[in-house]
Amino acid sequence: MNRIPSSPSDAVRARLDRSRLYLCTDARREQGDLDAFVAACFAGGVDIIQLRDKTLEAAEELELLEVLARRAREADALFSVNDRADLAVLSGADVLHVGQGDLTPAQCRQLAPGALVGRSSHDVTQMATERDEPAVDYLCTGPVWATPTKPGRPGVGLDLVRAAAEGPQAKPWFAIGGIDESNLGEVLDAGATRVVVVRVLTGADDPESVARRLRSRLG
Repeated sequence: MNRIPSSPSDAVRARLDRSRLYLCTDARREQGDLDAFVAACFAGGVDIIQLRDKTLEAAEELELLEVLARRAREADALFSVNDRADLAVLSGADVLHVGQGDLTPAQCRQLAPGALVGRSSHDVTQMATERDEPAVDYLCTGPVWATPTKPGRPGVGLDLVRAAAEGPQAKPWFAIGGIDESNLGEVLDAGATRVVVVRVLTGADDPESVARRLRSRLG
């Protein structure tokens, strides 16, 4: 049995610190190309890829996480599990990301001590709470604009991005929600230096080229 790390490694923390472009993708069942897709995105400069697909059974998700892990290692990048602390441990994930209604960051740290813990925040109060939470390694703030990946959740606009940029910078934070090439400039002007994207890459004919353009604008 593989030994479970007692804490995230310094190398993983260093990769998070330099990360700027974070992708969330589903399992790409329709396209049948998850392996090639994540390889192209990593080649284009994506720093972190999270598999987020609520339709997956645990065994299938674990198999796909093995693909993601291999590609992340080849690219010296990070891979992330959504919600499932058990799968984070079994896959050796670098990152476990949870929302406000999921396990608490402290519970995640207890169950998956070797993974960085990310937390979503949707308003200034939540953002301040997560910044002060020792078990949280990074935050996502948004959704900036409404997005079909979060049905029923309205966009919070750029004010939350500005608040994040004006607040303490002790932890990395990513703007998230409807961000693409057409509006990335607005997000950067509001003070973000890191973003999470979805459809701009999952819907791209050439995700490597799009990722490279996005990453070059993020510095």
